[in-house]
This record gives sequence, C-alpha cells and structure tokens, in this order.
Amino acid sequence: MGSIQHSAALLLFVLAGLCVGQRIVLVQEGRLYRAKGYHITIWCNVSGYQGPSEQNFHWSIYLPSAPEQEVKIISTIDPSFLYATYTQRVRSGKIYVERVQGDSALLHIKELQDQDAGEYECHTPNTDERFFGSYSAKMNLSVIPDTLSATMTPQALTLVEGDPLELTCEVSKSTAQHTHLSVAWYHLQGSGDAQATVILSLSKDFVLTPGPSYMQRFLSDVRLDKVGDTTYKLSIGKVQPSDQGQVYCEAAEWIQDPGGSWKDITRKQTEKTLLTVRSQDRDFQANIAAVESSLAEGKPLQVNCSVTAQNSQNRWFQVVWLFKGVEVARIDPHGVLALKKEYEERAALGQLQVVKKSNEMYILKVYQVRLKDNGTYSCEVSEMEKASAGFSIIQSKMLSGIDVNVKPIESHMQVSVLSKRQIVEGDTLILHCEVSGATSPLSVNWWHLQKSGDQLEHIVGMERDGMLRPGPSYQERSANRDLRLEKINSTTFTLAIYNTSATSDGGSYKCEVTEWSMDRSWKQTQETSVAISPLKSKLRVNTEDRSLEISGSTDTEIECSVTSLTQRDSQLAITWYFLPPSPADAAPLQIVRTNYSNILDYGAEFSSAMQKSKFHSERVSSNLFWLRILSVNHGDRGRYYCLVEEWLWSADRGWYNLGKKESGKTMLEFKVSENKLHVEKTNHSITATENEDVTLSCLLQGPSQPASLFSAIWFHGLEHSGMKTLVKVHTSGMVEYAEEAMVERLHLRRPSFGDFNLTLRSVEPGDTGVYCCQVQEWQQDSGGAWVLRASELSGYTRLTALPPESTISSRVCSSPSLLHFILIYPLILFLGLTAALLYLSVKNRQAHKESIYQRKGKELWVDLKGTGDVEPTYSDHNNLEEEMNNLKEE
Repeated sequence: MGSIQHSAALLLFVLAGLCVGQRIVLVQEGRLYRAKGYHITIWCNVSGYQGPSEQNFHWSIYLPSAPEQEVKIISTIDPSFLYATYTQRVRSGKIYVERVQGDSALLHIKELQDQDAGEYECHTPNTDERFFGSYSAKMNLSVIPDTLSATMTPQALTLVEGDPLELTCEVSKSTAQHTHLSVAWYHLQGSGDAQATVILSLSKDFVLTPGPSYMQRFLSDVRLDKVGDTTYKLSIGKVQPSDQGQVYCEAAEWIQDPGGSWKDITRKQTEKTLLTVRSQDRDFQANIAAVESSLAEGKPLQVNCSVTAQNSQNRWFQVVWLFKGVEVARIDPHGVLALKKEYEERAALGQLQVVKKSNEMYILKVYQVRLKDNGTYSCEVSEMEKASAGFSIIQSKMLSGIDVNVKPIESHMQVSVLSKRQIVEGDTLILHCEVSGATSPLSVNWWHLQKSGDQLEHIVGMERDGMLRPGPSYQERSANRDLRLEKINSTTFTLAIYNTSATSDGGSYKCEVTEWSMDRSWKQTQETSVAISPLKSKLRVNTEDRSLEISGSTDTEIECSVTSLTQRDSQLAITWYFLPPSPADAAPLQIVRTNYSNILDYGAEFSSAMQKSKFHSERVSSNLFWLRILSVNHGDRGRYYCLVEEWLWSADRGWYNLGKKESGKTMLEFKVSENKLHVEKTNHSITATENEDVTLSCLLQGPSQPASLFSAIWFHGLEHSGMKTLVKVHTSGMVEYAEEAMVERLHLRRPSFGDFNLTLRSVEPGDTGVYCCQVQEWQQDSGGAWVLRASELSGYTRLTALPPESTISSRVCSSPSLLHFILIYPLILFLGLTAALLYLSVKNRQAHKESIYQRKGKELWVDLKGTGDVEPTYSDHNNLEEEMNNLKEE
C-alpha cells in the first residue's frame, strides 16, 4: 500500500512539474535487493529542463557507515569526479554510465560487491537560466549473498531411437528475502558455440512452457515434474535423433522490486549430460521444388533440394546441382561449396547464392534471373561415409528436374515534370520529376538549356544506389549547397536550385530517367521551361591590388573592404584565400570562412593548431574585415584575398544568397631584416630510398651576440610551388608541429650551438621536394622584452625519394621516355632507313628505264626520218607513237 501511495505522489509531482515547466529528476525506486557478484543497472531521468537536450549525470553514494558523507562514483561530463576508491573499477569498465538518450541514463555496476550497498544519488547539473525544481534523486540498494545452487551429475548416455530418458536437477536457495525460482532444461546441438534451445521451462509463476522445437511433443512425450522440495525431473518418453547433443539445467532466482516488476538476481547452470541417439533406418528421401517456376526477368528464383532421413544430423550428405544436365555447383559433406566458373563469377558479384541451410535443406538462389537462366534444374543427393582417404558414396538419388520459365520484361515507364513557370531571381527553383509504371531501379539526370543554340549542360545525376554526381558547371554550387537533388519517394525526384540567377538559371530544364533491368535499360525524358525575373546580383568589394613587405616575426593585417550592399540588413560571410607565389596557375587555398552566423570553418591546409593560432578573421567595422597574421615568416609569402557573400533572411525561404564578390589581391612579401645572420647558404641535393632516414642541415655560422636567443622554422615545398611550414623550434626549446601526423616522423635536434638539424624518418614519396630553414635572432630591449634583431634563410636542400631496391631494369621499365628510347626509337630509325633505300632503288630503276626510253626514241625517229629533207607524214607519226608505247610497256 505504501508503494502505491509513493508512486501516486510521485506521479502528481511529475505532472505538477510538467504543468509549470519545473525541472524534475527521477531515479529508479528503491529499496533494491541485488546479489553479490552480479550486474546491476539503476536508471535516472530528468524532465522539465529548459537547456540543451543532452543533460549530464553525476552518481554518488552515501554509505551506511557515514550516511551524511557523499562519495562520488562517476560522471558523464567530469572524468575527475570519481573518488579514488572507484578509480580502478571505472577505468576497467566495471562501473560505467550508459546514456539511453539525452535526458536519460543508466548506471551499470558489474560484479556487485558488499561495499556497494548504500544510498545512491543521481544529480543533474543545472543547464537552465534559473534554478527551479529538483536536481537530484536518491534510492537505496542492499547487497545480499548469492545462495542459489543448481547441480546435476554429468553423464555420457548412448540410447537407441525410441528409448526413454530421465534426468534430475537439484535446485535450492536460502535467501532471507522473499524470492521465487525458475527452472529450465536446455538442449545444445554440436559444439559449445552453437545456440542452446529450450526443452521445457518452469517460470517463477509456476507456468510450464515448452521450447518451439518441443511444442509437438509436450506432455505426450516430454514433461517436467517437481519431485519434493528441490528436485526437478525431465522426462522424454521416446528419444529422437534430434535429441542428440548436450542437455543441462539452469535455475534463476527472482525478486520483486518496489515498482512491482520482477528481476532475476542470480542464475546458475549445471554441468552437461552428453546424449547420443543411434538410428536404425539408413534410407533417406530427397525432393526438389521451386518457390516459383514461372517468373519474369529480374525476379528472384529459389530452388530447394531437401533431404528427409532419420538421425540426419549425424549423417553425411553431398548435393550436386545441375542446370540443363550440366553440373554447376557442389556442396560436399563438410558443407564446402564449389562453383563452376560462370556461377562463381556471379556469386562473387552477389547475384547468386548456393547454401547449405541445414543437413536437410540445400538452396540455390538467383537474386535476379536473366533470360539465360531459363531451363531445367535438378539435383543429385548422395549419402557419404568417412573412409581412410576421405569420403565414399553409400547411396545416391538423382531427382527429376524442374522446368523454370523466365519471361522477358518490357518497360511501361512514363515521366512528367512539374514546376513553377516563373520565379523571382534569388528564389528557389523547385522541379519535380514524377515517374510512373517503372518496376526496376531508376537513375535520374537533370539537364539545363539556357537558350536555343546553347550547349546542353548537365546539372546533376542520381545513380541507382543514390550516389549524386553534379555536372562540371554545377560542382561549385553543389559544394556550396546551392543545389540539391532528393528522392522524395520511390517515384518522385525533386531538384532544388537555391539563389537563382536571372542571367544563367532561366531556360529549359529536362529530366532524363533511365530504368535498369539486368543488362538492359529504357530511357524517358520530359522537360519544362522556367522564366526568372531579375532582381537588382548591388554588392561591391574593393578590387584594388595591394603589396605589403613585412619584416620577420611581426604581425600584419590583410584588408577586405565592402563598399556597398544590396540590402541594409543583409548579413555577410567572409572567406579568406591564399595563393602560393608559384606556380602561376596554383589553385587558391581556403584559409578560414566566417559565415553569416559568425561560425568559423578553417580550410584543410590551415586546420592544424599552429595555423589556427596564426591566422585570425576579424570584423573591424560593419564594412571592413581583416585577416590578421601573427609572426609572419618566409612560408607566408604569397597573395591573399577575400570572397564576400551577401545573405538575407526570408520567412518563407530562410537564409538565401544575394550574391558574392572577390576582393583585390594583396601580395605579401617577406623582407629580410637589415641585421645580417650568417646562415649556411649552400644548396644541396639528396637522394634517399623509401623508409630511409634523412638529416637536413641548417647551420648558423660565425660569431653571435652572447645575449642572443635563436629560433628556427623549417619549410617544405615542391619545385615550383609555395613553401609551407613543417615545424618550429622556439627560443625556449619548445617544438611546435604544423601537422599532428608528422610528430613521429620529424625530429629536431641541436647537436651544437647554432645547429638546427631536422631528421626526416622513414622517407615517403610525398617527401620529395625542396626544404629550407629560417633562423631568427632575438635580443632584449631596454624594457626587458624580447624583440627580433635579425632573420635569415638557409640554402635549399632538394630531396628525391626513390622506390626501394631500384635497379637498372626497374628504372627503365618505370620510365616511359627511356623505354621508348631503347625499344621504339631504333625500330622507327630502321623502318625509316629501309624506306629510304627502297625509294632510292625505285628511283634508280625509273631513271634507267627513262634513259633507255629516250635513247630508243631517238633511234626510231632517225630510222623514220632517214637522212633526207622529207618531213615524216601523219602515218609516220602514228607509227612512232605506237613504237614508243610498246617501249613504255616493256
């Protein structure tokens, strides 16, 4: 009765808290009784808070020996919250807090100990603007001894199928509290890794329940009886081959918690009895069946080959699958699968599966049938026995085949496009592509044609697996989240283009849908036209180029000035970029972006702790922004500029982009101080094999002031690109790394004064490039502050990393130009010489024939004309021409 009154009062307290917005902390109702050595969980919830959805929890205990003293156990937010007595158990995971959700958590205590008894308090730190309500709750826990006992004499029994079986289990307890017992018998087939199944169980409420596999045999063949106060007897009237395995008993002790629920506080298992059941019948039956024998192309096909036999679990079977009378798969007695080549390839691609589901069921499954899968399927089942050389066949059964008819499919897909025909510039353009009649996976591509005669541009595509692929002209807009393609449901694909432009986004939009079925596809397109009314894209930024020359280790600011805005209440997002001094076409690197909500996002090249502490984006006034660079060094040389984005809030559209402008570029040069340091300027070249260690030298030469301190910065870059900072050693000797990943590979040491050597461990291909260091000299001024006196760059060291065990042959094979020179160029030269010789030979033969031709012609003319003055007649000319033609043919 007291428990009911407590629960009712607690419910009224919660409801009252919810009505007035009061914070309430609830903990599991006690007192709880749990057994020593077992796992306990205690829940704690908080409600009515106004802060973040994720709350934190502190757990403490008040021991009976000191009920007023708080002993801290564990916290979800403060690792140092716990007292020393709980340190080892918390760190080893024997005490931990599981967060169920943001405002609900469970305290877990493994292997409960006597000293864990006491009053537990769950405290939730305040996250609200004011204190109102409860912030902690308490409950009591008592730790009681484990008195449960469950025993059974282990046996190894061999029975013949149909014999009776009786096993007894002794269960007792001597707990002072009121508890109930439950007892269950389990059957375990095969090794200890197998899953045990319930034979019969007697619940704490004295309800007798059979396991699923023993439901048919309950009462008639399998029963559980309680004999006396502590004995539980399992009886099986006729054992079956499926009963073979291990049998054991498990007992559990249950206690009723204050809330009314029952909880098991102890659990014990007996030792196992090994049961062997011999079968007398050696015959077996086999059957083949298809789930569906007439099906459309692309549908799943499943053919089952089943075996029915007594004591089948202890017998060995081999199954061979045949398609059109040819073996395609074989499952041996151990369940090992062997597939023919084509089926093996299809299985590797996840298109086909042949499995032994059990000793009685073998399955051939094709997930998407093709036309070539049309035909007769059959299987041959053989019972095997172990022999000295492996297995031998006892008996085999060839099953008659099943005819599978695969019907080709056709597409009935239809596509329609829906959208607004006219929008205002800056609004979101939403286009819906709706598909009907499709039964296979779909892929979608959107295309844009601005005006007639223009080239069709690919906007974005969605593959069958949901992968998005933006077109070349839309990749930047996709990266800026100004473009989105979503599959709203199985038949609707929606394209949204944000911050539309009247000059570039108007025109015709086409949706192209492809339906894919096996090795075939069908394509349908539909398009619509959209007009975009212009909005006066007025944001202006100072585009004047500037130049700064900075002395070493001083701070500087790069300026970004906004001269006009489209809207007075618009917000600005500023992105700073860096262009290395070389090459000329180097891609800009994002330094840091401050969005319209003043959230910072550093680029990948500037995300290290060193870079974040060096580069800062500041808003000096409403229209003036600075990129502040601290302690400028040689690696900061290059051009800097900003990209300004103008954003406006709309109740129906949210934040949308009005436009963006680039500023002019500021060239930052590093000016070496007039005070000279003598740093070795000699350039070096080093060739190293991968995984080899390399030491780079940076040596300060000549005398220096006794009161000076020195710092050094190492840089790395490629042959024709900018230098980036690797590591810095301060005057105090502290080493600062630009990238956390390089800490293990970079080793700075000073074997002597003025020597700032850098050792690069385990050289990789990416380490190839140019290295140099910048040495800085510091002295105290009259006020005691350390100021930079001089700064100087070292010479360059060019490092080349070669692959391991590089030989002449490997160098030749790895160099295309050298390989061409050795193999191809001689062949070209030989062919050229051969062609020249053939040409000269032909020319000589033609010249010789021409000479003979001319000489013969003259002789024929002299013969024709004779020595007289009479001119040859017309017929004489014809005779001469005929003779000359005959001579040509010769």
